[in-house]
Amino acid sequence: MLNTGLLGAGRIGQVHAVNIAGHAGSRLAAVADVNADAAGALAGRFGAEMRGTDEILADPGIDAVLIATSTDTHADLIERAVDAGKAVFCEKPVDLSLERARACARHAEASGRPVMLGFNRRFDPSFAALKAALDAGEVGRAEMLAITSFDPAPPPIAYIKVSGGLFRDMTIHDFDMAHWLMGGLPETVSATGSVLVDPAIGEAGDIDTAVIVMTWADGRIATIRNSRRAAYGYDQRVELLGEKGLLELGNIHETTLRRSTDRGVTGAKPTYFFLERYMPAFAAEWDAFVAAASGEGTVPVGMADGVAALAMAEAAARSRAEGRPVALGDV
Repeated sequence: MLNTGLLGAGRIGQVHAVNIAGHAGSRLAAVADVNADAAGALAGRFGAEMRGTDEILADPGIDAVLIATSTDTHADLIERAVDAGKAVFCEKPVDLSLERARACARHAEASGRPVMLGFNRRFDPSFAALKAALDAGEVGRAEMLAITSFDPAPPPIAYIKVSGGLFRDMTIHDFDMAHWLMGGLPETVSATGSVLVDPAIGEAGDIDTAVIVMTWADGRIATIRNSRRAAYGYDQRVELLGEKGLLELGNIHETTLRRSTDRGVTGAKPTYFFLERYMPAFAAEWDAFVAAASGEGTVPVGMADGVAALAMAEAAARSRAEGRPVALGDV
């Protein structure tokens, strides 16, 4: 049984608490949060203790910690946790600073403890099926990848201000997906972005709409389209063109009902947001972490993957700021 301490009782922490407590191989032992009321309420739901972070890290009876705190605390908590001998699951990104993330990755590797990053889309059944089909050679060598990721509505401006920007906060999932599906990192990243959804996002120093083009050394190309607003719901699509065919991943809809009448054919909207769309993926990634932390498997998404996605985000930010393609090797 993997006794687990949860650091962070916010929205994503609550999602993880359900999976920790509901897994046959793990137990939610303790919850910590800067908001004591939130920590106490979440701990109470699952029969766990409300404790401080220091207390959780110092407890030899806690085998693993799940870090779901604010991004600016991730790297420090990863280092402290591995130094305390814990297995670590941390939400993305490792840090907002690429240099800090790289230092943290070196520290974690030296510790020898398993550390997994929360790129949950790799564990979504549809994304996993697409990857399996590609790896099985069903469409031959991948040549062109197109990723669409539109949120239904922007987050609060207070969140935007501390998020690190669209590339580090939102696009980072798509960067990881491109890295994973294409089997390696791109050579160059080009990005452009605008403020089309909410002027307040621009006033906060960020963008809400972006297109990124990445090229690989062998000529392969990937594009990512991002928007903080899609009036019809959470839009998550992928097209991968190979030498022998095309793999497509569509949206998950609220229902499967289709209405066909003399007025036309209509169906349901996509599920509203990531909590509805990716709940099975959150459960599957926790299952993979439990296996790795228990010595029954390897870490499927490690610190190197987190650093790679952050490097791609850094390259995109530089490209947009400087109006030119940026070589990933230069960041």
